Amino acid sequence: MGCTIIGCGKALPALDVDNNALATLVDTSDEWIASRTGIESRRIAAGETSTDLSESAARQALGWSEGGYAERVVNASEIDLVIFATISPDVMVPSCAGLLRKRLGLSNAAAFDLNAACSGFAYGLSVAESMMAACAPDVAGAKGRNPIRRALIVGSERLSRITNWDDRNTCVLFGDGAGAVVAEWDQDRAGILSSFIANEDDPSNALTCPAAYDSPIPFDADGVSVNARSNDRSLTSIDEELGISQLIAAGEPRQVLRMDGPKVFKFAADAMAVAVFSALERAGLTLDDVALVVPHQANERIIKYAAKKMGRPLDFFQVSIAHRGNSSAACVPMTLADAYENGRIKPGDIVVLVAFGGGFTSGAVVYQA
Repeated sequence: MGCTIIGCGKALPALDVDNNALATLVDTSDEWIASRTGIESRRIAAGETSTDLSESAARQALGWSEGGYAERVVNASEIDLVIFATISPDVMVPSCAGLLRKRLGLSNAAAFDLNAACSGFAYGLSVAESMMAACAPDVAGAKGRNPIRRALIVGSERLSRITNWDDRNTCVLFGDGAGAVVAEWDQDRAGILSSFIANEDDPSNALTCPAAYDSPIPFDADGVSVNARSNDRSLTSIDEELGISQLIAAGEPRQVLRMDGPKVFKFAADAMAVAVFSALERAGLTLDDVALVVPHQANERIIKYAAKKMGRPLDFFQVSIAHRGNSSAACVPMTLADAYENGRIKPGDIVVLVAFGGGFTSGAVVYQA
């Protein structure tokens, strides 16, 4: 018995922004971006919300609309859990998962958001599988717990809202989109065979994005103070911890992604291989058993480097970065949807999903289709 994937979908914003368009914003070129990242264009949500995108992806995964992959139509009442992975939520309360639950009419579902940066979907799928293994109605020991037989796991991002479009080193990398998976606990299928999630410290603050709060606080250390309304000193302490105080003082926007590319590259290339091999070892498998690896789409060069470390050709991996860019937690489920749509995953295939991101986080899931 196991947690098996029975549906997968993706959604992209309408606006397609190519590299030449970015060259009108910053000092860059199509050749410079494509040769260093493998990205030719990316989708930008000029009007869509992250919840809009997640709804479209979820409807495909549930079999309610065309596109994506769905073994069958899943009724709204059958979903017991919604996990929404994101670093760019539309709202804080209710959760984006709660908004999506309401839109789709998933009246039986518990719902919550999850932030593990670009590894968010791998974390979310691992959490869903763990909850099903403990709470499926036919699992020993599940009595007294919320029954969870089916889950909707979503990764959805609007990174365009937290991108510094004046920084040519980061703005060329990111895009928007959403991916969704429906997972079901099935007594007769193996489904997820293993998972691996991990964190490492980021001592040099190689990848950060602080929150920006603009509600005035009429207090200081002594109590009520009208003058304190424009001086939330707690923000300063976070800026110091992240090492961005001087940048903020120089006038840079606060809530934007900042990245030390070489340090992130080094972490990511090593972490991806470690996560894949660790998850396979837990499943009692090797790379020879695997039909396809579905990786996070941060940079094509990272995928190529990891492929070399694993001793496999690039076509062993599903690569979808060219017209999408890095969409954080949405990357893996969208790329998985591509693999299904392209016929690269067949029943019985062993597939590895793997991601890495800020935090530093990494994760991998091995499952049998």
